[in-house]
Amino acid sequence: MSSIDLQAKEIKPTRNTYTHVARYIGGDKPATRYQEATMGAQPTQNFHYRPTWDPQYELFDASRSAIKLADWYVLKDPRQYYYATWTMARARQQEAVEANYQFVDARGLLSHMTDEVRASACQVLMPLRHVAWAGNMNNCFIAAYGYGTALTAATTFHSMDHLGIAQYLTRLGLAVDEPGVLDAGKNDWLNDPRWQVLRRLVEDTLVLKDPMEMFVAQNLALDGQLYPLIYGAYVDDHLTPKGGTAIAMLTSFMPEWFDESLRWVDAVVKTAAAESPENKVIMSEWARVWGERVQAALAPVAEIALGEHGQEALQEVRVEFDKRLTKVGLAA
Repeated sequence: MSSIDLQAKEIKPTRNTYTHVARYIGGDKPATRYQEATMGAQPTQNFHYRPTWDPQYELFDASRSAIKLADWYVLKDPRQYYYATWTMARARQQEAVEANYQFVDARGLLSHMTDEVRASACQVLMPLRHVAWAGNMNNCFIAAYGYGTALTAATTFHSMDHLGIAQYLTRLGLAVDEPGVLDAGKNDWLNDPRWQVLRRLVEDTLVLKDPMEMFVAQNLALDGQLYPLIYGAYVDDHLTPKGGTAIAMLTSFMPEWFDESLRWVDAVVKTAAAESPENKVIMSEWARVWGERVQAALAPVAEIALGEHGQEALQEVRVEFDKRLTKVGLAA
């Protein structure tokens, strides 16, 4: 009976990655999944028509922004998110949120809150559902009209994160009180004078035309001051000592998400500003204008949330925000 001699043979691939990816990573060498999903993925030529609604531009056109970059793929995401890694990260966080809801429900923590804490949480957090929805819309705009998959893919994920935050706030309202608190929050957003400065700012961002200015206005200036104020100074430092631990647990995703996304936002701004003195001047002015508008818009909100301590907390947020601007290379 004859024997069979099995031998292992190494089969070398003809190439290690795609040609268009190799141009961005310095030659034909193994690429990460993030690089293969991102680098050079956007079409750059052979367009059959210009947008009928905006014919002065190509379908993908870097001239939509005042920011000029030799290569838009330098705006990499330090988190290395592509669709698979982003969905896996958010799935783990969703499991943590579900565990928090189960813990709060099993131990009846919401029933132990005072009416004062319950009313305050609904008054402050329910109108912010509309701010989160605008964050979704604004990042969808950047994804649609920005240039380079490194930017547009990440802003697509970011837009869905904002939508998720709006849904988390809705779920919180339904858990804490009756469905009427959602209508009350909408009514405050539309009619309460204390919310109208923020509402005006949010609506002004919705009509911006430069995707990079929108990135600075929404992701750097607005989120950069709103989240530390609301989920830091208000929820963690103000509500929790008053028996609002359940609120902190049910909104745990928001500060965790902010700290994570901060790395990406800062990386984009820092890289774009460092490209040229002109970029730095333009982005510094955007950060100044929108940063000041956000401060003015959040002043009444800080008073609703924190009373007489609101302005002090808001000033502390602004100091940290200015430090952040300096760290990313902008003139604070």
